[in-house]
Amino acid sequence: MGPLPLVLLYLLPCVSGLPFYNGFYYSNNPNGWNPGNGHGEGVFNGVKLVVETPEETLFSHRGANVTLPCRYHYEPALLSLRPVRVKWWKLSENGAPEQDVLVAIGLRHRSFGDYRGRVRLRQDGEREVSLQIRDLRLEDSGRYRCEVIDGLEDESGLVELELRGVVFPYQHPWGRYQLNFLEAQRACAEQDAVVASFEQLFRAWEEGLDWCNAGWLQDASVRYPIARARQPCGGLGLAPGVRSYGPRHHRLRRYDAFCFAPALRGQVYYLEHPEKLTLAEAKEACREDGAHIAKVGQLFAAWKFRGLDRCDAGWLADGSARYPVVHPRPNCGPPEPGVRSFGFPDPQSREYGVYCYRPR
Repeated sequence: MGPLPLVLLYLLPCVSGLPFYNGFYYSNNPNGWNPGNGHGEGVFNGVKLVVETPEETLFSHRGANVTLPCRYHYEPALLSLRPVRVKWWKLSENGAPEQDVLVAIGLRHRSFGDYRGRVRLRQDGEREVSLQIRDLRLEDSGRYRCEVIDGLEDESGLVELELRGVVFPYQHPWGRYQLNFLEAQRACAEQDAVVASFEQLFRAWEEGLDWCNAGWLQDASVRYPIARARQPCGGLGLAPGVRSYGPRHHRLRRYDAFCFAPALRGQVYYLEHPEKLTLAEAKEACREDGAHIAKVGQLFAAWKFRGLDRCDAGWLADGSARYPVVHPRPNCGPPEPGVRSFGFPDPQSREYGVYCYRPR
């Protein structure tokens, strides 16, 4: 089968749709932000082509199979089917060209890049052109456009897919503001996570995330979420919000990172051990228990989605020591839920236990 022709598309700007004032983004929806979607409509020879996609964000998890719904119809209705070309692509988060996902004409189709072999067009119903993606990956989260081309007319609709996960700030072991953008990407990947998108950080802020250090996001911008206004975090005169530094040079500028870890597929647990361990001993103890020492993203996911609550600090794979608290209590840190951090202690220290991760 030869390559299918592609249509030339206008680049679509990525617009958050959120009010921006004095360096902050604010929610304009009392029930939480949800991007509008709308339906594409156009008129061709007196017949209007309408593409329908859901307005609600679709939620799934890593490793799952998901269907992105898309249907089209004509107004007035046509008695016979017209041949159409269907194209799905993923919108970029950082200004790069869109990513082609699938093109189909009738029963012929072609998939692209990392989607090759993982996507197919579902056409179970009349004029249904939904996209099925199997074995979801972290990178699959984002906005997808479904375009239907009928002769000289093309209309499209937008579908937003979000993987369930948790956003957490991450610093280099050397301390604050040590990561350029590429290093931030690597640091998040090493913690079983990816650099968070603006939408993911904004949703985390709406859920109460408050962090005064600026960090990289997926679009190479730098921001930080403030739930409680205070003096060195944007000033007392500003309302809570997501503070924006705007885009920064990928290599020359250095900040922290905001990472996004998916819902957990395995089990994170505190290893009961008769004595405290050095970092090397902690890694070996997990191996002897048939597991691996847990990564930071895995601990955050266990805290967020599995309710892991433990007042004992333990080593993690990056050399940090942390512990998760769902129900704050005396002698267990601050009065808010969260993952407490002891930073990056001396690897030879014997003051900590260990958190292990056992894949499912």
